[in-house]
Amino acid sequence: MARRPRLACSRLAYSAALYALAPLIIARVRREQVPAGSAACPRRQRLGLVEGVQPPALWLHCASVGEVRAARPLIESLLERYAGHRLLVTTMTATGAEQVQALADRLDAEPAARLAHRLVPLDWPGSARRFVARVRPALAVMFETELWPNLLHACRRAGVPVAVVNGRLSPRAFARYRRIRPLMRQALGNVAWLAAKSEADAERFAALGMAAERTEVVGSLKFEVIPDAGAIEVGERLRTELEQESSARPVWVAGSTRDGEEAALFAAHAALRERHPEALLVLVPRHPRRFDAVADECRAAGFALARRSRKAPVTRETAVYLGDTLGELGALYVAGDVAFVGGSLVPLGGQNVAEPASFGRAVLTGPSLENFEDVAEPLKAAGALAAVANADALAEALANAFDHPAQTRRQGQAGAEVVAKQRGALERTLDGLGRLLSPVPQRSGAETP
Repeated sequence: MARRPRLACSRLAYSAALYALAPLIIARVRREQVPAGSAACPRRQRLGLVEGVQPPALWLHCASVGEVRAARPLIESLLERYAGHRLLVTTMTATGAEQVQALADRLDAEPAARLAHRLVPLDWPGSARRFVARVRPALAVMFETELWPNLLHACRRAGVPVAVVNGRLSPRAFARYRRIRPLMRQALGNVAWLAAKSEADAERFAALGMAAERTEVVGSLKFEVIPDAGAIEVGERLRTELEQESSARPVWVAGSTRDGEEAALFAAHAALRERHPEALLVLVPRHPRRFDAVADECRAAGFALARRSRKAPVTRETAVYLGDTLGELGALYVAGDVAFVGGSLVPLGGQNVAEPASFGRAVLTGPSLENFEDVAEPLKAAGALAAVANADALAEALANAFDHPAQTRRQGQAGAEVVAKQRGALERTLDGLGRLLSPVPQRSGAETP
């Protein structure tokens, strides 16, 4: 009992800080992009004034594009397993919303009709309460580290069970959260079940206050990438277009690249073309708002460019093909021989290396892979993934891959086998969520303030 006032003050202090920052937060919200095809006002959604969905509903929250992409197998499985439910996916960003729409476009009509998107509300107490009251979910599922104290508290007060799936805490994130441990202990106290992706992640969550009896290590959902037949078909057709009657044309794909990486990639590509003059780079920036800037940077580097969004023809002179569309990263990986996964030459922790590996492509990354160490390690052990330190090392690795194509194909196949063997987290996650969706007895005793 003595601990409760301190915990309450933690959340109240947190909320007070958010209210104090309200002018800055509102100014940021006013600049937000409206999700494509959405008639809803982002500001109203951020205040929890969302249009509800027909019950019963499941709610899944993902931060942005990468998380939606990683959650795709879970989204598809929830729609299939709970055919009587609607699924609401929230994101922090408009680009995340567009990724949800791209996913819906690939679904059959019936499950697509049961999939909806909203922007997640700001974590002010009133916004959180309004959102939960309007959506009335039967279950709230937070993906990875989306731990918003007031949203979790609003779910608890409304009797909505909360699960955290693919739960991860990198050492860097853990160090930040440890500084606000009382607040995190309270937030985690509202979580009914945490599906951690590794023992190390479970231990970090425990150090922040997550109860061991409500934690289970299930593995990483990032291995649940099943090669999409449609993506393979599109990618193979694109590869034919890119080759320009030269079946030996080297093609490498740099996916999910971030600001500050393209200069190094262009330097590596220039060095590669000294040994393989016909080499083609398929470049896919992670954020759509950067497409035009990256195109300008490419031209400034002296490369002939073709943009996918403009259906520009690829000629022998084309050196860079810009994948400036949404929802096609898998197909673009298929079109290449080697995949470089971005967010790794800059200190951002990397992106999901299992996705290109699942398509049988040899994978390269930069040195920053903190967020995907559990995925990277088995791929490295199988020789399917290699980390390079800089542009020079990347150019050398690419040249070696194209000098030895048979070996490169074997490495890609080894990666596909690793991904297939590592699957299983999805079924364990669905089993855990199913237990929460069973009739839930009302909590007894006083609620956490």
